[in-house]
Amino acid sequence: MITLEALKQYGADTDTGLKRCMGNEALYLKLVGAACSETGFDTLADAVAKKDFETAFETAHALKGVLGNLSLTPLFDVTGEITELLRARTDTDYSDLLAKLREEKDKLAALCE
Repeated sequence: MITLEALKQYGADTDTGLKRCMGNEALYLKLVGAACSETGFDTLADAVAKKDFETAFETAHALKGVLGNLSLTPLFDVTGEITELLRARTDTDYSDLLAKLREEKDKLAALCE
């Protein structure tokens, strides 16, 4: 079961995330739980593999917004880096960044179990 303490240890800025949820801890944890099963991570990886930079950018930008609003800093930081590269339609090897994103998502998913 996910807790504020576990999220803090993960690196989330739970104080800010809670403020965005008007202090409603149950709502915040519910939204974090929903982020754990977000399909955009897979959509992003698929789009990058296909060099569909438009879809990849839109997906990364949307993920960045969700993760930022929840103050899930480890995921937000990596997604932000990917978003900026895709904003410029940079054709580069994204494998290290996508691996880091997957690693951070897996860490969060383990907290959500």
